This record gives sequence, C-alpha cells and structure tokens, in this order.
Amino acid sequence: MFSSLLPSLDLHGETRDVSRVLVNDFIRDNYKIGQSKVLIIHGIGTGILKKEVHKVLKSNKLVLRYFLDNFNPGTTVVELCS
Repeated sequence: MFSSLLPSLDLHGETRDVSRVLVNDFIRDNYKIGQSKVLIIHGIGTGILKKEVHKVLKSNKLVLRYFLDNFNPGTTVVELCS
C-alpha cells in the first residue's frame, strides 16, 4: 500500500468520544476536496478504538468501504464515495 501518499488521521491517545468526532470531520473534509482514499490509524492495543472507528465508518454515508491494511492491522483504509 502507498500509505505515505494518502491523507491519514492518527488517533493514538484519543478517547472514543473524541475519535468519533475526529473521524467524521476527517472523512467529510477529505470528501469535500475529492480524496478517494484515506487512512485512519487507530493502533492495535485492545481493539477498542478500532471497533469504534469501524462503527463510525459503517454509519457514515460518505464511506464506500473500509478494511484493515494488510501490512499494518493498526490502520484502516477507507474508500470514499465519489
């Protein structure tokens, strides 16, 4: 994956509540500028942030699909609607 070329949001150290807002803002902003793919870095840890991020992405209408990065399970790749 060309992860260094994609816009990314790093959620390390954030709470679930703050992460929800940050993810939705990040998705909306990148959709507005025409970005088709972004990365959300949630880390591995206990999986709490990953679950929350995926919950937010599932309900966001601007998200076409999302999946864990094959090379870094602490990162979710998000494809935005066009």
